[in-house]
Amino acid sequence: MGRSRKIILSLILIIIILASAIIGIINTRKSITRTDDQDYIRLFVEVVAIVKKHYVEEVESKKLMQNAVKGMLASLDPHSEYLAAEPFKEMQVHMSGSFGGLGIEINMLDGKLVVVSPIEDTPAFKAGIKPADHIWKIDDKLTRGMNISKAVSLMRGEKGTSVTLTILRNGSSTPLIFPLVRDTIKTKSLKAKTLEPGFGYIGIAEFQARTGEDFTNALKKLREDNGGTLRGLVLDLRFNPGGLVDSAFMVADRFIGEGLSNGLIVYTEGREPSAKRSWTAYVGEKEPRYPMVVLINGGSASASEIVAGALQDHKRAIIMGTQSFGKGSVQSVLPLKNGDGLKLTTAKYYTPNGRSIQARGITPDIVVSMMKPKNGEPDKDQAIREKDLENHFEGKGEATEQKQEQKQEKPAPMAAADKSKKDDYQLSRALDLLKGIDMLSQLKMKK
Repeated sequence: MGRSRKIILSLILIIIILASAIIGIINTRKSITRTDDQDYIRLFVEVVAIVKKHYVEEVESKKLMQNAVKGMLASLDPHSEYLAAEPFKEMQVHMSGSFGGLGIEINMLDGKLVVVSPIEDTPAFKAGIKPADHIWKIDDKLTRGMNISKAVSLMRGEKGTSVTLTILRNGSSTPLIFPLVRDTIKTKSLKAKTLEPGFGYIGIAEFQARTGEDFTNALKKLREDNGGTLRGLVLDLRFNPGGLVDSAFMVADRFIGEGLSNGLIVYTEGREPSAKRSWTAYVGEKEPRYPMVVLINGGSASASEIVAGALQDHKRAIIMGTQSFGKGSVQSVLPLKNGDGLKLTTAKYYTPNGRSIQARGITPDIVVSMMKPKNGEPDKDQAIREKDLENHFEGKGEATEQKQEQKQEKPAPMAAADKSKKDDYQLSRALDLLKGIDMLSQLKMKK
């Protein structure tokens, strides 16, 4: 017994020594990390002091600090960025899809503020403002050399407030005066139409806060316009840069129910526990299982790839077009105390089958180029994608462990939507495919 007790005591002593050694190593590493951080902070302070003292011209501290933060974030990946207060606010307004203003899309042309187009049923549209109008003054402020952000901030405001635009039209030297009253402007993120009797089309330019609701209403109207049911649908996500993940989920949810991974539509993984999320289809009314084609191209990114990937994994739609952009990362928008914002990459998202889209993209089931190939020439896809961007990171494998856990997350955007079937080769091919599937289905019913 005495010998056994000695052995046990010896083992306990060894365990205590090992535990103490491990704790010492951890604390040493933490100390080294803290020391390294402090050294780099001292380096930064030293460089700032040297620049402020010796640079050829006097430099504001604010400019130095903001640019240092921008450079730090730009070195991480192409999508993390620092947003000063004004662009941060503008981004929030844009994604909300609703704001107080006049309803004018504008651009700068040769130093002149020019109307691209008035939005239908807005104060600008009703007043008769036209594309190519030169906005010479906003109230009493001349717009020559004014940047777009400043012009937007002057024209936006609370519903019911007034603003006067002075317009030069068709090069005329006689100005036109437009006293306008601001209203609530709701931007349209999608367009819907009937291609042929029974065959609908919805093009989504971007996933904004109202996109899910607008999509449901568009489907309802298409069904009503086509005798209560659809024989096929083209969902156009070409040149769609993404947007809000929750809105993309709502679009995919209309077509996905119980099934693969219990209706999983997308999930995300990141370092923080809050970055690990999953979006699973709701139980409830879904669209009938009519044939469906989703159009994508090199301009389809982020949230649009979530929709295409989910419908492809669930075999609910045929994906047609060219390889998508390949942005499989999630950016969290974090407000800073001074009113500025931080857009930081915090997670990567995966399709229901566990596919990482990052730097890969969605591969169409049927590859169709934008233009009809001539003389048998292969399609030359020159689009820039995620993998071409500086500091992009690669996707990791297929995240099968996470998938198993889930069983117990601009060219003119509407350019494609405005084309006719005749001018749009990909859309024409998509419609032909839907009509072919419909014809085969009818032949089977007759047998």
